[in-house]
Amino acid sequence: MGCSSTPQKEDGIDALTQQRIEQWKNLIDSGSQWSDLKKLTSVNDFVNQFNFVDDIDHWRKQDYWATPLETLVTKGGDCEDFAIAKYFTLTAMGMPKEKMRLTYVKALSINKAHMVVSYYEQRNAEPLLLDNLNRKILPASQRQDLVPAYSFNGTGLWLSKKAKTDEYVDDSSRISLWQQLIYRMDVEAADEKAMICLYQYYDLPVSVAKTKCS
Repeated sequence: MGCSSTPQKEDGIDALTQQRIEQWKNLIDSGSQWSDLKKLTSVNDFVNQFNFVDDIDHWRKQDYWATPLETLVTKGGDCEDFAIAKYFTLTAMGMPKEKMRLTYVKALSINKAHMVVSYYEQRNAEPLLLDNLNRKILPASQRQDLVPAYSFNGTGLWLSKKAKTDEYVDDSSRISLWQQLIYRMDVEAADEKAMICLYQYYDLPVSVAKTKCS
């Protein structure tokens, strides 16, 4: 049998892409039995390995929330994509949704809106923050460079109040980008391999990408 330097493809999926997906799924399977802190640390480190890319350069859109699979396959994303990938990886490990929120903040160090994952050990406890700007998981009180604006998860939306408990204002259905994200994740679940193949060609028109995955 001869040797080849070209990675082999299965179902149109490049070997290196398949390897990343398998590493992610193995992390989820292994992590289901871990403590919350080990889950948080492992997921934070895993997702932060990818490249930071602004939406306009990555997706040719001003604002786009990628699914975890899109981030994994394309090996990059922005702060929202990283936070979303962490949130759904943790929920897949069995982390209760009520312990986590996606939190929009103003990052003073870059003077921009930014997103992190907030983990609450107990209701109304000070959250730990999972971030890609500062990769060390720290309590919110130790992140004076971040000013919270609002947070949400699959069940609710909260406005941040200075020196007060966050105020629940609505369910998360009012966030259109969140609803679009959930819809695309449902589409992925119906035929994951086909979508992974298409994501490999994210920088091509869909019609062209489909010819490479047929």
